[in-house]
Amino acid sequence: MLETGFGVVRGPRNLVFGAGQRLALPQYAKTLGQRALLVTDERMAAETSFIELVRAVEATGVSVSVFAGVEAELPADCIAAGVEQGTACSADLIVGIGGGSCLDAAKIIALLLAHGGDISDYYGEFKVPGPVLPLIALPTTAGTGSEVTPVAVVSDKNRAVKVGIASPHLIPHTAICDPELTYGCPPRLTAASGADALTHAIEAFTTARRKPETSTVHDHVFLGKNTLSDLYALEAIRLIGGSLAKAVSDGTDQTARADMMRGATLAGLAFGTAGTAAAHAVQYPVGALTHTAHGLGVAAMMPYVMEFNLPLTRPEMAEIAVVLGLPVGGLSQAQRAAAAVDGVAELFAGIGIPTDIRSLGLAEDKLEWIAELALAATRLVKNNPRPLDTHSMQRLVQAAYRGDRASLRNDDFEPEAN
Repeated sequence: MLETGFGVVRGPRNLVFGAGQRLALPQYAKTLGQRALLVTDERMAAETSFIELVRAVEATGVSVSVFAGVEAELPADCIAAGVEQGTACSADLIVGIGGGSCLDAAKIIALLLAHGGDISDYYGEFKVPGPVLPLIALPTTAGTGSEVTPVAVVSDKNRAVKVGIASPHLIPHTAICDPELTYGCPPRLTAASGADALTHAIEAFTTARRKPETSTVHDHVFLGKNTLSDLYALEAIRLIGGSLAKAVSDGTDQTARADMMRGATLAGLAFGTAGTAAAHAVQYPVGALTHTAHGLGVAAMMPYVMEFNLPLTRPEMAEIAVVLGLPVGGLSQAQRAAAAVDGVAELFAGIGIPTDIRSLGLAEDKLEWIAELALAATRLVKNNPRPLDTHSMQRLVQAAYRGDRASLRNDDFEPEAN
């Protein structure tokens, strides 16, 4: 499809970035409410930086109630506890501080306090009927980009896989991205969250491009590849590609930490509009079975998805190779594109990301189930640049299980002419 110039940006009203900028929180809080519920987890609630923020917000006259009950992978039960506490303190402002689960919890609590009902009432796209409570997000990892995105993902014990709520109403009013909050992030978490962010950027840059209609922005939360999301995605790839290994090997590298946080936020802006695709679709059932970190799962899948999509994304992959700084001078477009896949695979392997999904603890007899559930994630599958059906999804999952990228090159697929 030819480029049309169509572009969309959806993001927070305020986006503040910089070392020490977490201390901008009190004045933003004061303008948005008088009774703040701060949503975080037990570890963050004990940090000196968090306690200082609470005191600073209280010093403006805003009362603060701290909900520190967020759990990893965000089970629905902990959301209910947060809503109960928010109701008890008559919260009129929600502040999420932490990793992706904390920020997603803050989004859903803000939603339920505003509109009531059950979480399941809002699963899917465009189910949120209107604005949620004012929401401020402060990420403490450089990963999910949830501080700027219209989606929250929750674990529902009644569902086989995690489910998403997607609505522009979930985008925080204000995002404050302070890389100092990531300085204590351990190497494994830095690697997993950073690989997640790079996957976001790559999938956003290579999603299918829709033919835009005047209703497109109203019919889809995730609009596909467009001229504005591309700007964010490429810069995110450049920043993360140049800093991820450094941040993992030396967590005190302040430049690398800043570049990682900026890259993760830009990746969030990119996929928050364009969407993600097959790597995320496969990770949801894989994560449900293996209980491994989301970032590990999507990153383990990413080189295989890149390889599978290569026939339809060579121009984009060639650009990715260049912004990653790979030595591709003098190579053809096809060679540059192939180098991008290899480069991402090598980067991920170098920071400890599993090189196949078998290493996540996945049993081989579950592969058909994985493919079936992944294909059912239609909001993600429809974004993939190369069409997926039962046979091709099974091929993709099996290749990722065996660690066999080469098998994805040996098919008869030919792109349709524009």
